[in-house]
Amino acid sequence: MEQNQLDRETVSCPICLDLLKNPVTIPCGHSYCMSCIETHWDEEDQRRIHSCPQCRETFIPRPAVKKNTMFAALVEQMRKTGLQAAPADHCYAGPEDVACDSCTGRKLKARKSCLICLASFCEKHLQPHYDSAAFQKHKLVEPSNNLQENFCSKHDKLLEIFCRTDQKCICHETVSAAAERTVRQRELEERRGNIQQMIQDQEKDVKLLQQEVKSINRSADKTVEDSEKIFTDMIRLLQKSSSDVKQKIRSQQETEVSRVKDVQKKLQQEITELKRKDAELDQLSHTEYHNQFLLNYPSLPPREPKGSSSINIRPLRHFEDVTAAVLELRDILQDIKRDSWTNISLMVGEVDVLLSEPEPKSRAGFLKYSCEITLDPNTANTKLGLSEGNRKVTRMNQPQSFSSHPDRFTKTLQVLSRESLTGRCYWEVKWRGFCVSIAVAHKDISRVGDGNECRFGYNDRSWALVRFQTDFQFVHNRTSTSISGPVSCRVGVYLDHRAGLLSFYSVSETMTLLHRVQTRFTQPLYTATPQICYTKTLIPTK
Repeated sequence: MEQNQLDRETVSCPICLDLLKNPVTIPCGHSYCMSCIETHWDEEDQRRIHSCPQCRETFIPRPAVKKNTMFAALVEQMRKTGLQAAPADHCYAGPEDVACDSCTGRKLKARKSCLICLASFCEKHLQPHYDSAAFQKHKLVEPSNNLQENFCSKHDKLLEIFCRTDQKCICHETVSAAAERTVRQRELEERRGNIQQMIQDQEKDVKLLQQEVKSINRSADKTVEDSEKIFTDMIRLLQKSSSDVKQKIRSQQETEVSRVKDVQKKLQQEITELKRKDAELDQLSHTEYHNQFLLNYPSLPPREPKGSSSINIRPLRHFEDVTAAVLELRDILQDIKRDSWTNISLMVGEVDVLLSEPEPKSRAGFLKYSCEITLDPNTANTKLGLSEGNRKVTRMNQPQSFSSHPDRFTKTLQVLSRESLTGRCYWEVKWRGFCVSIAVAHKDISRVGDGNECRFGYNDRSWALVRFQTDFQFVHNRTSTSISGPVSCRVGVYLDHRAGLLSFYSVSETMTLLHRVQTRFTQPLYTATPQICYTKTLIPTK
């Protein structure tokens, strides 16, 4: 019987407590029914952290599970030998039963409750109370859902004494009313002192907020006034430019029309003179007397000019080129307005002086702002290899076959993220090796060459945390700051774009602040990864 129980436990799912169906083994080594562990992780998807129901080890990202063929064969063999799952209702806790506090998944009925542990246990989890000397003084009672009612909340002791006057159980520790009053009086004074200090602090905060409201209103009013004046000046400049262009066009129109009319008048005079001469010749041609004809003929010019036109009118566009130039100016102004309006909107949206949310205090708090980040192949230096859905980068010995692209870093071993970062964001970077930088940068950082204008941290467009062997340094605009902190292969990065806050944390079992930057970001940022030394790997993770 004991052997059958052991065999059943070996091949039973800790969640449903039935024999394993489609058994899978997760990275920590524990095995479950595929449907049970998938359902459990589906419930944890919102947190983006997945854990083992037994040992609580966490996994990021969610592991992919595959059928454990060895376990499946073992379960099938045991089924053939007659081993069956435990009956569905002989040991599971129902709505009216006391459930075992140690069971995971579907809970078994509790056999006993412990007044020291303040917990209830099934037959399996109760066994240490019988076998271990450490539990000899523990008091076991019939299963109960109301264990806390048997204990004094103040002294954390069992209520062993019954007061007939008050008709309730008490513990054995008692003091005189005067002595207790003295203790409570001190506590009261201390609490009053704390409350009064809190009142003073909050009154100061109220005054500060009142001053801030006045400051915001003054700044907004002045900015509106200045903006209206500037826009009025720009409108006036455009109107003057329009008037100047109109006047210049009309002046040129008048000049050209006058010139054409002068030529036209001269031609009309020449036509009149030619008609007069033609009439004289016609009259001479009809003279009947030969001597009269010959007498008058020599007075005429010996040779008349040819009748072809001396005016060569080319197919001109007149003022159409001016229209094209004005259209070009309009397009340029539209581009400037669009880019400037984006910057203006960003500046207005970043007015957030006092009321921004505080920086989280725990990793769980940071993970609320976790963001999905992938690396942009079009920016990667050819000596960097991308894998795992462009979330992992490795330095390669041979150039990679990337296509030509103007965004690519040509000399520095660097790559930018595909996603822009605004608002509040958190991500983690894990690496292997001893020389790497973790940075954020503007998208317009230079890509060509290996000068300071391209290197993360060595210009005013990027901020970098650099680790070399066991030393950390923070670098911005060619200024470096030495940082002391625990050496970890994982660094968390927190960005509050509106508040101008950038923080780097060493992540292990706890989070330790390495460096914090307080500045003003004027553009969206991009994860900048990395400058890798040797053939080491860096893995951005959520």
